[in-house]
Amino acid sequence: MDRQMVMVGFLQAQNCTNLVSSWRHPESRKDTWSPEYYADLGRVLEEAKFQVAFFDDRLAMPDRYGNDHRHTVEHGIRCVKMDPITVMMVMAMATKRMGLGSTRSTTYYEPFDVARTFATLDLMTNGRAAWNVVTSMNDGEALNMGAELHMEHDRRYDRAEEFMQVVMGHWKSWDDDAIVQDRATGLFAHPDKVRRIDHAGEFFNSRGPFTVPRSKQGHPVVIQAGQSGPGKRFAAKWGELLFTGSPITLDIGRANYKAMKESVAASGRDPAHCIIAPSAYIVSAETKMEAEDKMAYIETLATDEDALSLLSESMNFDFSTKSMDDVFTDDELANISGTQSQRDRVVQLSGKKNPTVADFVKHTRRARPNKPFVGGPKEVADGLEEWFSTGICDGFVVAATHVPGTYMEFAKYVIPELQRRGLYHKDYRGETLRENLGLPIPRVGA
Repeated sequence: MDRQMVMVGFLQAQNCTNLVSSWRHPESRKDTWSPEYYADLGRVLEEAKFQVAFFDDRLAMPDRYGNDHRHTVEHGIRCVKMDPITVMMVMAMATKRMGLGSTRSTTYYEPFDVARTFATLDLMTNGRAAWNVVTSMNDGEALNMGAELHMEHDRRYDRAEEFMQVVMGHWKSWDDDAIVQDRATGLFAHPDKVRRIDHAGEFFNSRGPFTVPRSKQGHPVVIQAGQSGPGKRFAAKWGELLFTGSPITLDIGRANYKAMKESVAASGRDPAHCIIAPSAYIVSAETKMEAEDKMAYIETLATDEDALSLLSESMNFDFSTKSMDDVFTDDELANISGTQSQRDRVVQLSGKKNPTVADFVKHTRRARPNKPFVGGPKEVADGLEEWFSTGICDGFVVAATHVPGTYMEFAKYVIPELQRRGLYHKDYRGETLRENLGLPIPRVGA
């Protein structure tokens, strides 16, 4: 079979999509905390044959800006944040083939708990589960989870590395044929095919034995989106589905793709078993003109306050302490403990060693669609095909400007054109997420 695109629906269990102004769009549904909303959305994505519906998450509403939550609640800036795994199970019950991924932090949870939760999800979805591994990003999350300050950036990845060792140890501690359920002999399962891991490390002690047998896909697919130096090394070692931001230029995107595949190979893994998918806002319609009109309207919905609030959240720095024209000092830039790749991107794009607040708003495109694909079927398909066929990505994380309209329009206008070009499948390959992503079943003990 020729290489085809992977499509991931980017979701959040909150009052808006990943675009915070989406709730203001007149075509967005207003029941975003109802089970019907997520069941319907799951059916829309599965009808379009998306391989994965993925739930991003934070453990706090954005309240770093001015150290106050009032603006967040007043303006609907991701102020409703439900547990994504619970929400995802509603979607699981409404679908049969589409994969389902959710976020859990290695900084604020325990590895046995995460291993058991996602292994159970994998069984309850018949092998369709995925875990998005994050280290979290700011002090608001720390305060909600019982800590005073968020752990230092590189230290979080030290903890995450050991966290993964424990989770993988548990996930691979049952042999696939351990359970026999032989009523005649009274043997439920072979004791020698279920092992303890007896892990004793710097951050964690976890004995086992694990309490959940393997699913038909072995264990959940691992999603990762690290973009800093430590994050990329972590992703190359552990990630099977890697999320990236939109590349600064197409040449940089190709270079980043090549470098990540080489890093995966250097870690002893097959690069073909690591799928790289950048985020992609898609605004589509029957014609290019209609799509451009839609995009122009969407741009009017965002505010600078939205951007400053989200920048404060992701960078763990209170942007209300500076005016738009104030520059960041060397110390301020060095002490950003949130998303460091975002900081580095602004320095690169602005060409300034010490960018201003306005530079951060402009070059991060926080709260606004970043490098959107806008057009009719041909224009959007041309753009996606260029990225896919010239070594930038293996698929896309499709971000929505409003829900469910973005996904319905994408399915109506763009997917048939991609299928006509042979770039997108017409049906699922199999029943499990690994089958549909073309990933192997992990070996026990490997």
